[in-house]
Amino acid sequence: MIWLCLMLIPVAAAVSCPLTAAMIRLGHRLKTFDSAGVPGQVKAPARKVPNTGGVAIFWAIVAPIAAGLAAANFAKGDVGNSVLQALTPHLPGIREQTPLALLLLGCMAVLHVLGLIDDRRPMGPWVKLAVMAAPAVAVVGLFPETRLLTMVDSYVGGRWLSVLATVLWFLVVTNAMNFMDNMDGLSAGVAATAGACFLAATMVQPQPQWFVGAVLALIVGACIGFLVFNFRPGRGGARIFMGDGGSLVLGFLLAFLTVRTTYYHGGEGMVGKDGGPSGGWYGVFMPLVVLAVPMYDFISVCVIRISQGRSPFVGDRQHLSHRLVGLGLSEGSAVGVIYGLTAVTGLSGILLSRALEWQAVLIGVQTLVILLVVAMFEYSRSHKTGDVP
Repeated sequence: MIWLCLMLIPVAAAVSCPLTAAMIRLGHRLKTFDSAGVPGQVKAPARKVPNTGGVAIFWAIVAPIAAGLAAANFAKGDVGNSVLQALTPHLPGIREQTPLALLLLGCMAVLHVLGLIDDRRPMGPWVKLAVMAAPAVAVVGLFPETRLLTMVDSYVGGRWLSVLATVLWFLVVTNAMNFMDNMDGLSAGVAATAGACFLAATMVQPQPQWFVGAVLALIVGACIGFLVFNFRPGRGGARIFMGDGGSLVLGFLLAFLTVRTTYYHGGEGMVGKDGGPSGGWYGVFMPLVVLAVPMYDFISVCVIRISQGRSPFVGDRQHLSHRLVGLGLSEGSAVGVIYGLTAVTGLSGILLSRALEWQAVLIGVQTLVILLVVAMFEYSRSHKTGDVP
């Protein structure tokens, strides 16, 4: 199954890349360029670049999932295809997951349409946030096992805390990835890097979760195919932007998949099936470690905006990427630095679910030190130049 999951990366890229090229041509024909945003929003100088690349990302993920579900549920008789034959032992599990997968596709469609509408006719931030919350509530309501912190239910008198924490996690991660869509190649590259780290983590689990791994592989492939046209430093810049139609979908998917992944299996001795350590309860913090950089950007920019008396959800040019450019980096270099930081914390996150206690402490300290060094560098350089947010 590992090779089947990895095969989905080039499959999604093969769908995403030509679709992105098609959306570039269609975008120029329909003039689907970036809007000025809501009142008070500060954006980069307008470029005649379509912002509908999210359509390619969406279909590069949705089409293979839908095809896989159809094959698993409707294929009959002697299946000659070697791929489907390899899936045969897993067909009962795939069929069992079909209702949840269909709900996931529906939620993705809602967020995709929301993003496309907002890209054309920007809506108020609180209206947008309310619509974004609806898919999260639907997932938690229809599939109660899709929750965080379920172990505390018995201590707080019910599910209210785990439900609230899960919906909040969906909103934070979705918005964090949306916030990252502020510079050429940034959101797609970070999503691909984080997705690859989560994919690796699912594969080293004592009990690999193949549905989660398959969707993560599709995310990685879809982003790679899109980046061919979106991240072109030194070659005239992006030919297409992702837009909210893509960033909201990627953020929701990462939030959903991290909730569905089991990071702690318990058991005496913490020993996995391969004889290695399976990790302890601290494995549940793996998503925070992998997504540490998007979380840092989200929290820091919200704090800056609130300190200035502005809404945290009205965009500006005070994100981590913009602050790095303000400190002297080129845009391409700033994006590369954020890629690197995400990769470092992501690789540490992969190890967290298999680490011993002392190793987990080191991983946590390393992640905090990385973010602290970035914050100190920003603070010291901004004060020297007098450019203090």
